[in-house]
Amino acid sequence: MSSSHDSRNLFLGGPAGRLEAILWTPTGVARPPLAAVVCHPHPLYSGTMHNKVVYQTAKSLDALGIPVLRFNFRGQD
Repeated sequence: MSSSHDSRNLFLGGPAGRLEAILWTPTGVARPPLAAVVCHPHPLYSGTMHNKVVYQTAKSLDALGIPVLRFNFRGQD
């Protein structure tokens, strides 16, 4: 298992404004066979892409060499 990845901060356009996102892609893998989108709990209950469970889930998937996208539903603060 490797956790070597490239990290990109992105802003995704949407009808209600921009959404902040982080994309981790494994280093040296041309075309990974699958990818994951990890979503956080509802923003009204303090959910963000930096939530402990969301982060640890993304970290575990990254260690398996799977590209991972996390984003904030509530947009940029």
